[in-house]
Amino acid sequence: MAITIYNTLTHDKEAFKPLDAGKVRMYVCGPTVYNYIHIGNARPAIVFDTVRRYLEYKEYEVDYVLNFTDVDDKIINAANELNEQVPDVANRFIEAYLSDVEALGVKKATYNPRVTETMDDIIRFISNLISKGYAYEVDGDVYFKPRSFDDYGKLSHQSIDELRSGARIQVGEKKEDPLDFALWKKAKDDEIAWDSPWGQGRPGWHIECSAMAKKYLGETIDIHAGGQDLTFPHHENEIAQSEAMTEKPFANYWMHNGYINIDNEKMSKSLGNFVLTKDIISQHDPQVIRFFMLSVHYRNPINFTEELLQGAKNSLDRIKNAWTNLEHRSQSSMDLTDKSNAWLEKISQLHNQFEAAMDDDFNTANAISVLFELTKEANVYLEEKQTDTHVIRAFQESMNTVLDVLGIRMETEEPLLDEDIEALLKARTEARKNRDFGRADEIRDALKGKNIILEDTPQGTRWKRADNGS
Repeated sequence: MAITIYNTLTHDKEAFKPLDAGKVRMYVCGPTVYNYIHIGNARPAIVFDTVRRYLEYKEYEVDYVLNFTDVDDKIINAANELNEQVPDVANRFIEAYLSDVEALGVKKATYNPRVTETMDDIIRFISNLISKGYAYEVDGDVYFKPRSFDDYGKLSHQSIDELRSGARIQVGEKKEDPLDFALWKKAKDDEIAWDSPWGQGRPGWHIECSAMAKKYLGETIDIHAGGQDLTFPHHENEIAQSEAMTEKPFANYWMHNGYINIDNEKMSKSLGNFVLTKDIISQHDPQVIRFFMLSVHYRNPINFTEELLQGAKNSLDRIKNAWTNLEHRSQSSMDLTDKSNAWLEKISQLHNQFEAAMDDDFNTANAISVLFELTKEANVYLEEKQTDTHVIRAFQESMNTVLDVLGIRMETEEPLLDEDIEALLKARTEARKNRDFGRADEIRDALKGKNIILEDTPQGTRWKRADNGS
């Protein structure tokens, strides 16, 4: 069965046919690195990593590009507030992003281009748009003219007149039409800037992805992906400027993941429910977070609550138990092939169901349902007094394949040694003495994640290992 992808461009599922047989060019919009990423940013990282993993399972070679916006108004503002240089702020939060997504099981991208490292390509791209009549310069700023591109609005399925009705020219802007968007911004005093034919300045947001996709993947790519919030204006503008420049389709398949709600409310700073990924990782097993994120189809919204996260942990624990029991029984299994054909056929059918789920627009929710069924059947089989080596191996191979595509690891962590715990308790006591209660809480939470329960008493802090069932 061929892979089908829901294409935002056509509002339909389409059979996936990459430009080159056996190879996929995939571009995913990365973060603007002015702060730690929130849990909403973690969803596309997990979702499109899983898409990549499945494509690789299907034996495609995937060139996977995820960019970093490392110069932007938000980064400049953050640098000013912190009294730091823009590159220092960007570098710190790039490292933080990579640390967070690595913990969540995300594979390294083939390329992680940065705006500041792609400046020559961006300037050439803008120059070509000006020479073709799609863009114009005014007083050091350069703007793209959406009205000059006939298909503007085709991704977000809006007409140019509908878009025009909500557009405004902001104070200080000198563009000709409210719909025009910035390709190059004239530098303000004492602001980080680069030389260009239009004077000192820096790129607008949208042009960077067009330039980087072209540089690393070519003029037409197979898959362009990102969060639903990027559909308009970011991805719409990418299409316009890329196709105006190359006169070729920019991307053949557009994929967008749904929003995250926190306790049934949209996540926002104003509501006080803005959750940073690093904080969630410090409180919960990152594998559980990943498993939870994949339990809902990527195009649907997902509701993030402690109760649902606990449910995901319980489900993953059941899968781990079956996986561990299969490992244990593999030591004592025998060759009983003549009595095992029915079991082998059942496992094969379940594995085919897994592939059918993933072939259908990467439906990880249904893939996880198959994993639950494999777990249930494995538990039934393990109740037999004698087990066949071939059946045990078939269960293991199928479960391992599904888990690998989902990016879930089954390796068990080594328990903390008593002396390690005592060292952490000493560090926590010192932190409390210095009134560094944030650090003290971090240590408590880290130990809790290792099933170590602390009890503060007048005589000092005591610890105990939690029961597995608690």
